Amino acid sequence: MRHPVRLGIALTLALATAGCSTAGGGGSAADTGPAAAPGAGQSASVTSCGRQVSLAGPPRRTVALDQSSTETLLELGLQDRMAGTANLKTKIPAPYEAAYAKIPVIAPKIATGEQLRAATPDFVVAGSADLYTEDRAGTREELDALKVPTFVSAVDCPQHNPPGRTPFELLFSDYENLGKLFGAEERAGKLAADQRAAVARAGANASKVPRDADRPTVVYLYSVFNGMPYVAGRTGLPSEMSRIVGAKNAFDDVQEDWPEVSWEEVARRDPDFIVIGDLSERGRPGDSAAEKRATMTAHPVISRLAAVRDNRILEVPGIELDPSVRSVHALGLLAQGMKDLGHAR
Repeated sequence: MRHPVRLGIALTLALATAGCSTAGGGGSAADTGPAAAPGAGQSASVTSCGRQVSLAGPPRRTVALDQSSTETLLELGLQDRMAGTANLKTKIPAPYEAAYAKIPVIAPKIATGEQLRAATPDFVVAGSADLYTEDRAGTREELDALKVPTFVSAVDCPQHNPPGRTPFELLFSDYENLGKLFGAEERAGKLAADQRAAVARAGANASKVPRDADRPTVVYLYSVFNGMPYVAGRTGLPSEMSRIVGAKNAFDDVQEDWPEVSWEEVARRDPDFIVIGDLSERGRPGDSAAEKRATMTAHPVISRLAAVRDNRILEVPGIELDPSVRSVHALGLLAQGMKDLGHAR
């Protein structure tokens, strides 16, 4: 879940409902109320990133340290139990706007320990472990000493997960574990079930793709920074997305989430199609999908690739290429795009 640049990422208006009903989610935070809380004395315990998290009762003052965690909690209807959010990276989707507006922003970017403590949380949630450092929100050990339990997405803790569990299954386990801690099991179960169904629908695409040796290859172009392309490697979510829909990530041999590569290496791998992560809202030169297309068509080597010449290029919001409540939407776009390009019969 670590990017070469951790700033704003794009979400097009047409995809604003991702993570909700159109993304296989359990309905939007805008059209349903908060999950019902169990009795104050009802305890719950889960394991999060190698640490036991035990609560005497449902949290009442939760702080989410990043946008993805905030949107997961909103999708679970927990906005009334949030005391803060931080690190907004992209435009808030319309279904979350009203609920998001009621949550105090403790930091526009990455929260410090002082900002977190000022919010007096009784629970802290983060999508990535690197938000819990001494120079950021504080380590999990430090927060434990203050009797503030913490949660980290299982997707960002591969060393603590059972072998063979896919990123999507780890993501769904986050919903279920948070549902257990908040007493929102029913809503969490529905969200996980709906998104499992979305993954299964995209997976039906794989049966319509030629056998493994003939699977189409894809390069995911996330970012162009200082003129160099950053693409999806083996450990990022796009490799799993590719497997589900019957494609193969062309950089599946690189053990990184988003490695920097050369344009010449992209050309050498000669993908059957290219997926562009649109980062328009970040606002840096080269961030938008249109600018990435222009860079490729102007490049003396890349412009000769059949995928570029024949416009075999798909566009998805960049934020959906990392694990979040919106990711099943990008998966659906990928499956449909393969059909449109003729890779799935």
